Amino acid sequence: MLSDIEIAQGCQMRPITEVAAAAGLDADDLELYGKYKAKLSADVWTKVKDKENGKLVLVTAINPTPAGEGKTTTSVGLGQALCKQGKNAIIALREPSLGPVFGIKGGAAGGGYAQVVPMEDINLHFTGDIHAIGAANNLLAAMIDNSIQQGNPLNIDPRRITWKRCMDMNDRQLRFIVDGLGGKVNGTPREDGFDITVASEVMAVFCLATDLEDLKARLSRIVCAYTYDGQPVTAGQIGAAGAMTALLKDALDPNLVQTLEHNPAIIHGGPFANIAHGCNSAIATRLSLKLADYVVTEAGFGADLGAEKFLDIKCRYAGLHPAAVVLVATVRALKSHGGVAKPDLGKPNAEAVRAGSVNLARHIENLQGFGLPVCVAINAFPTDTAEEMDVIYDVCSKAGVPCALSEVFAKGGEGGKALAETVLSTLDDSAEVQYTYELDAPLTDKIEAVATKIYRAGRVSYTAAAKKTLDELTALGYGKLPVCIAKTQYSFSDNAKLTGAPEGHTLNVREVRLSAGAGFVVVVCGSIMTMPGLPKHPAAMDIDVDVHGKITGLF
Repeated sequence: MLSDIEIAQGCQMRPITEVAAAAGLDADDLELYGKYKAKLSADVWTKVKDKENGKLVLVTAINPTPAGEGKTTTSVGLGQALCKQGKNAIIALREPSLGPVFGIKGGAAGGGYAQVVPMEDINLHFTGDIHAIGAANNLLAAMIDNSIQQGNPLNIDPRRITWKRCMDMNDRQLRFIVDGLGGKVNGTPREDGFDITVASEVMAVFCLATDLEDLKARLSRIVCAYTYDGQPVTAGQIGAAGAMTALLKDALDPNLVQTLEHNPAIIHGGPFANIAHGCNSAIATRLSLKLADYVVTEAGFGADLGAEKFLDIKCRYAGLHPAAVVLVATVRALKSHGGVAKPDLGKPNAEAVRAGSVNLARHIENLQGFGLPVCVAINAFPTDTAEEMDVIYDVCSKAGVPCALSEVFAKGGEGGKALAETVLSTLDDSAEVQYTYELDAPLTDKIEAVATKIYRAGRVSYTAAAKKTLDELTALGYGKLPVCIAKTQYSFSDNAKLTGAPEGHTLNVREVRLSAGAGFVVVVCGSIMTMPGLPKHPAAMDIDVDVHGKITGLF
C-alpha cells in the first residue's frame, strides 16, 4: 500500500492558474508562489462580494482516538465527490501546524486519495502565514519588555504581563521560563513562557478578522499586560499594532491549492481546536461562499470542541450558518471508545462498537441542539465488517439522521458519491444556529452552559485564580464576550481517559485568559497545555530528504 506522501508525490498537479480558472478567477487575481500555490489578492473580494452565497457544509467528528477519524480526509473527499457530480464546490481548510507534523498527530492535508497538494509544502512552511503570525506575536512581546526597559511610561507591572512569546513547534521546555537575566542592560528579570503559535491570540485575530482594517483594529485591542493599579494595557497603547499589521498584510490573503483531482482548495488559518478556536479564517470561508455553490469546511478535533467554537464564536462574528453538518466516525474509533486496545482494533467486535457508539450518539444529539441538519459519514477501513457498520446505521436511524459510507481514502471522489448524495439531500440553507448561550449572560453562566449542555458535566469547579480573573474581566467590561474552552480533545470531560460519553463529571477550570482582540475569553481546563510536548518517538525522527530534495517519511 502506498503511503500518503507517495500518493501525493505521484499526482500530476495542474498549474494553479488552471485551478483558479475553474473557480472563476484569472491570473490578475493571484499572487503566485511557484507553479502550484498562490495567494488570492484582496481585490478578489471586491470582485465577488455582491454574488449570492453558496451553501456551507461543516465537517466535524467524534472525539479523536489513536485509531484516527479522518475528518480532513472526509472534507477533501466530499469536496472531490461534489465536483465529480458536476457541482461547483470548493473546500476551505485550516493550515497545518509544524507541531503535530513533527510530533504525533500528523499533518492536515487529508490522506490516501483524498488529499490536497502539494502535500509537503502545505504540511511544512506553506506560504509562511504561520511564521508571519509568530513574528507579529513576538514583536509585541519584545515591545512590551522594551517599554518597561525604556522608563516604563505605561506603568506596566512586570508581574502582570499576560503576553507570551510563541513558536510553531512542540517544545515543553519553553512552557515556563525566567528571562531578562544578566543585569539591567538585558531587561527586567521575570517569569515568562511560550505558547505554540497556533494558540496565540494573533492567530485567533487573524482568523476572525474580516479585512485588513478589522485586523488592525483587533490587534490594537489585544490586552497584553496590566498596570500597577490593575488597568489593562493594549497593543495599541504599546504602539505595536501598525507594525504587527504590516507583518501580517500578505499573510491575510487566502491560499489557493488543489486536491488530487485538481479541484480548488482554499487553505488559510489555524488549527488546534483543543487550545484555540480551531477554524480556518473567516476571510477564506466568506470568499469561498462567493466563489462556489457548495463550500466544505472543517472544525478541529471533536464536535465538542471545534464545532462548538465554530458555531458559538466564528458563526457569530462572521455571520455564517452551515446548511448541514457532517459528523465523521469510524468503526475503529468507536471500538476504542468501547474499551478496545489499539492493537486489537482490527479484530471484529460489534459489541465494542455498540458500547463506543454512545460517543457518536452524544455528538449527534449535541449538533441537533444547534438546530442544524446532521448526517453521519462512516470513514471506511478495510477491517470494518458489515455487522459493525450495521451498529452505526442503527444508532443513526434511532437518532433520526442519515448515514453514508465514505470510501474516499481508498477511492477519492468516486468513493464519496454516497456521502455527497446524502449531504445534498440533507442541506437546509434556512436553518438558523441555536447558540449554546446568550452573550449577555455572565461569563460563569456561559462556561456552565457549554459544560452542561455540550460536555454533560455535573458541575464546574474554579481555582481561586480563575475565579478572580473572571471577576476582574467582568469588572473591566469584558463579561459579554463568548468563551473559548481549552481542554483535552479525547473526552467530553477534561480527563483524557474518560472516553465514551461520561456524564455528571466536574469540569475543572484552571486558568482564564482574555483574548480581547479576538473577542473571546479563553478558559483553560484540566491539565491541557498551550505549548504541547513531543512524544517518545516524534514523527520528525522518520522524516528525511534525499540528495534530489525529495522528502520521505512525511506520513
